[in-house]
Parts: sequence; structure tokens; C-alpha cells
Amino acid sequence: MARPSSKHVSVKLVLICLGLLGFALMADFMWASSSRFSYSLSIASNWAPPYHSDSSITMPRKPDHGNLNKGEAAKGGKDTNPGRTLSATFADLPAPELTWKKMATAPVPRLDGAAIQIKNLLYVFAGYGTIDLVHSHVDVYNFTDNTWGGRFDMPKEMAHSHLGMATDGRYIYVVTGQYGPQCRGPTAHTFVLDTETKQWQDMPPLPVPRYAPATQLWRGRLHVMGGSKENRYTPGLEHWSLAVKDGKPLEKEWRSEIPIPRGGPHRACIVVDDRLYVIGGQEGDFMAKPGSPIFKCSRRNEVVYSDVYMLDDDMKWKVLPSMPKPDSHIEFAWVVVNNSVVIVGGTTDKHPQTKKMVLNGEVFQFNLDLQQWSVIGKLPFRVKTTLVGYWDGWLYFTSGQRDKGPDNPSPKKVIGEVWRTKLKLIL
Repeated sequence: MARPSSKHVSVKLVLICLGLLGFALMADFMWASSSRFSYSLSIASNWAPPYHSDSSITMPRKPDHGNLNKGEAAKGGKDTNPGRTLSATFADLPAPELTWKKMATAPVPRLDGAAIQIKNLLYVFAGYGTIDLVHSHVDVYNFTDNTWGGRFDMPKEMAHSHLGMATDGRYIYVVTGQYGPQCRGPTAHTFVLDTETKQWQDMPPLPVPRYAPATQLWRGRLHVMGGSKENRYTPGLEHWSLAVKDGKPLEKEWRSEIPIPRGGPHRACIVVDDRLYVIGGQEGDFMAKPGSPIFKCSRRNEVVYSDVYMLDDDMKWKVLPSMPKPDSHIEFAWVVVNNSVVIVGGTTDKHPQTKKMVLNGEVFQFNLDLQQWSVIGKLPFRVKTTLVGYWDGWLYFTSGQRDKGPDNPSPKKVIGEVWRTKLKLIL
């Protein structure tokens, strides 16, 4: 029998060893790959973005300037945690307590009225008494002796609410507004009142009527901006001006100016140091119910905003720091003291769950030197469409619609009360 060659045996042994070594390396590689994959999968499945929550703090929502008809801003607020019931008072901001004193009550209650202060007198115009009753006269409050008197009538063609109004210190210019109760239509009629003689004169009508436009005297011209259009809901962007002097129009027609960046009614319009400011306001409002013979008011979606704009020397709008929270129904709820704008009450965004209107109960200060907002006090109750004045260190407000109580910020009673407190500004 022939014996196998030692050479063949050696070759076979080498091949077997190489095969075993290759198998071992492959197994090791597969085990290592499997471990790395499992580790990566474990990290991915357990990763989540950081989440910070404090249920005791609710920040006010700011509207999206670039997408006003999209998303949360257009929907008037969205509840991101439907499993939790949001407090009715969630929008209240922390504020110092103020000592308020009740003064002589106005002859009639007013909602959506208007007011102009000249020296120690507050001229209070028009307004709703109830939804079916509007006032067509002027009452005058004297800050010095805490009395009401000097009532006189408005022109029959003059609007009864949602007025635009400004003064030069003697003459009061009255522009457009709603004529009649409920949600009736607007009028383009414009008037001027001489407060020394109590005489009214006609002025050129506005090109088209508006509800609650921002109105102010600036550089010898009466400026009228924004407001709601004729259907009471659609925001207007138009801006007109008319040259006036000593209660007389110097032109026969209104001139078109640069449109306001964001339209809508119920905003404060102020001139300080030759600069014009527009503060707060809203888009949308109640509308007349279709087919209603009495133009019965029907609620629609409203977007309240905190925007602040300034018209500069080049007639260009500049965006300034926003209010601490959205605020509307403040067209006559302001005074200027020591280069600060003080705003009293108003309305904010509706409750995101109940959809009810929410009133504001804070006093806000905007320091024009620092361009900074502060919350400087609480009102005796939440209230909208206040008529505000300042005299001898005292901050006054009268009229408006107050809340249902400390725990319910929804509107209820129309009031004629007058309240005052010592004003303490943050310098």
C-alpha cells in the first residue's frame, strides 16, 4: 500500500487552519456589528427633545405678523393640552395692588363711549347705555370738585359709538363711527366742537365710513387710520389726513397717507414729542346678524394683538416693543404722564377653551425714553372701554363694561362709576 505524501498532508492542514481562522474572524465581525447596531438603536429609541413645563405660568400669545390668516393667530388661540382645564383667570398678570377711591358716578352708564380731557374737564361722549339704547349727548366731569355737569347735545347726524376723536386743547374733532344701537351701520360724518362756546360745525366727511379708527392730530393734520370696514368686521388699512387749524378744515378733501401696517379697531393712538404711536387693537368684531331688522349683534372671531407702531419723521412705520399682553378697546383708555403712556384695562384674547371674552384688569405703563413696558397696578375690577383722565397726580377712569367678578373675567355690567388712584410710575 502506498503511503500518502507528506507534502499533500501539509497542504491540507494549512487549508483547514486557514478556514477555521476565517470563520472565527467572520463570527467576531458579525458579533461586533450586531453590538454597535443594538447600541445605536437603543439611543435612538430613547432620545426626545428637551421639554420644560410650568403649569403655574401662562405666557400671553402673540399674533403671527406674517401669517395672520393661518394657524393659531387666526384661530384665536388653541388649547395645546386639552386634558387640562385652564383657569378662567389665566390671562391675569401679576401687578401691584393700588388703593382706589370711588368718586361721583356719571349721570349715565356708557359702553364704547368716547372722552377727551381739556385741562381739568373730561368731556364724555355718546356710547351704549344698553345694547338697544345709545346716548346722543355729552357729559362733563370736573376733576377739581368731583362733579358732573354741563350736559349738552350732539348733532343728530353724529355717530353714537366707535368714534374717532382728537383735540388741540380747545377744539374736539369727531370722526365717523357707528350710528345707532346694536350693530348698525357706520356714518362718514365728521364734526368739530368748540369747547368754549359749545358750538358744533360740520367737516368734510371721511372718504368711506369706519368703526373705531385710530385718530389723532399730528403736524397740523387730523389723521384717521385703520378701524373696521363697513361690514363692522373686516380690518381697514387705509390712512387719511386733513389739514385743520383752530377748528376749521383747510382742505375740502381728505388726503391718502401711508397705510397702517395692521388694520382693525379699538386701539390707542397718541402723539408725544412729535411722534405718532398706535398701540394694541384687534382684527374682527361683532357683526349684524344677516336679515335682522334691528341689526342684532352676532359674535364673530376676534384676534386681539399687542402690537405697537410708531410713524417716524420719514413717514415710515416702525415696530416698537409689544405690550405685556394683547389689549383692545383702549382708544380712550390712556393718558400721557412724564413721557410715559399709561393704559387702563381693555380686552385680551378669548379663553382658548370656553371661547368667552376676557377683560383686562391691569394698568400698563410704556416708558417712551426706555421703550419699555411695565405692569404698574391692578384695577378694582377688570373693565373694557374705560374713559381715562389724569389730574393733580391722580389717575381717573370712568364708564365701560366690567367683569362678572374676581374669578370670572367675562364682561357683564355697563357702568358709569368714576374711580381714582394716586399714580406711581416706574422711572
